[in-house]
Amino acid sequence: MNPTRPGKVDNPRRRQLNFLLRLAISGIALYFVYTKIDIEEAIQALKSVHLGFFLLALLAFNLSKIVAAYRFKALLRALGIHISNGYNIRLLYIGMFYNLFLPGSISGDAYKVYLLQQQHDVKVKHLVSAALLDRVSGLVLLVMMAGGFLVFSSFTVDYAFFDTIIVTGVLLTFPAFYLGLRWFFARFLSSVWEIGHLSFWVQAGQVACAISLLWSLSVHDYYLDYLTLFMISSVVAVLPFTIGGVGARELVFLYGVRFLNIAEEKAVTFAILFFFVTALTSLVGLFFSGRNKVNEPVPAS
Repeated sequence: MNPTRPGKVDNPRRRQLNFLLRLAISGIALYFVYTKIDIEEAIQALKSVHLGFFLLALLAFNLSKIVAAYRFKALLRALGIHISNGYNIRLLYIGMFYNLFLPGSISGDAYKVYLLQQQHDVKVKHLVSAALLDRVSGLVLLVMMAGGFLVFSSFTVDYAFFDTIIVTGVLLTFPAFYLGLRWFFARFLSSVWEIGHLSFWVQAGQVACAISLLWSLSVHDYYLDYLTLFMISSVVAVLPFTIGGVGARELVFLYGVRFLNIAEEKAVTFAILFFFVTALTSLVGLFFSGRNKVNEPVPAS
């Protein structure tokens, strides 16, 4: 059975072409960004990063990811699958490693689906649905928090008429998610409040990570502006057009500064630091995959 596309014939050439295309898009986006900013100033900002706050950001990011692992476990429980907390967290980190460092191989979500299907008598489509809802539930909270930050950012000073539109969109996002769950993924409906609650804490951890990175860059004002762009860039980074969101996030910050009161070089440097946090965290997956047999059944917790 192929872990990349469960139940279907593997197509290495297609995966390789997809990887090369995403790599090219990331490279072009990064090149474009770095031709538009003062590289020397960005480098100086990186050199002046406060290590303590950077490590705090790394901790906050990892905690948010661990909460995300519990969200995925809640979705698995709705399918009657029970795995240990330790195994669940190992799957999380290995999935992150595959997504960022081995995107031409298989996706982290596909690998988790493959392993779980081998160990449990559950249909692949149900596991795929769980992995999809794990992503979507996080995206829902991202959109809601991005809208909330945007309303109170400097953007609405010049575009105050957007307030009503943004607030309406934020208020309708979760009900729309609930209805979508009820209509298309009814077997997960019993978990909706739990995954919504956990998704909030996932994004709260991301916000804590972002604020710590801003502190590491000695940024002490316009937090809501930075956080608005951070949330919007996180939504864009979810789209499968780049490698781990590299390039896409920097582009959002590059163009977003035109509408908000933040420094261009600091904004792009912030995006670079967040990638470092993501990369360092994803490398933990290499440790787990190298030291553990991830395809062996694990007793339920």
